[in-house]
Amino acid sequence: ASHDLQEPLRSISSFIQILERRYAPVLDDDGQEFMGYVTEGAQRMQKLINELQDYTRVGRITREMERVDLNHILELARSNLRTKIEESNAELIIPELPHLVADLRQMIQLFQSLIDNSLKFQGEEPPRIVVECQDRITHWEFAVADNGIGVDPQYADRIFIIFQRLHTRDNYVGNGIGLAICKKIVERHNGTIRMDSKYTGGARFTFMLPKRMKKPEPIDRAPKMS
Repeated sequence: ASHDLQEPLRSISSFIQILERRYAPVLDDDGQEFMGYVTEGAQRMQKLINELQDYTRVGRITREMERVDLNHILELARSNLRTKIEESNAELIIPELPHLVADLRQMIQLFQSLIDNSLKFQGEEPPRIVVECQDRITHWEFAVADNGIGVDPQYADRIFIIFQRLHTRDNYVGNGIGLAICKKIVERHNGTIRMDSKYTGGARFTFMLPKRMKKPEPIDRAPKMS
């Protein structure tokens, strides 16, 4: 369905660009404003489709698990977010992290999404993001904590459901997919993720990943044809 939506959306975007080039000079202030709404709507829909594709790929596309260095993973995630980190004057505290068997791309996506979440929902002070790691014998327990606006404990489960937003787009951009993708990635690696509802002064997400990986099973399965 996401692929089918791409073609009409491309047509809409193309005609919007043509309208802007040809008729922008003759539009009054209201016309300019309405054109801006249409352009913004098309861009938001494109981003939503891309994020939906990312969500459905987790579990469907199974790459070979490999031994990955999480220190390298965090460096890549930090590099991808460099502009946001610099603009918000954020401080990242990252300890020495272990190696584990995992999907490299999804590990980057997991840590990057959680750090990006902390950058997005910052408080009055510059973001201070702390990555933690504890050895739990059979599992590694990780956490990403920040000093942002936090999340009301009553929404601890809801925030991992796709399209669940706690804020309006006027205040914070996004489609409510990031944490849902994180949950799918962790579960694909036979782990669990939760929000630390006892943490105060910001938000803290913890997740467990096993030291020994079993062969992952696709989370999503197409329905049988009747």
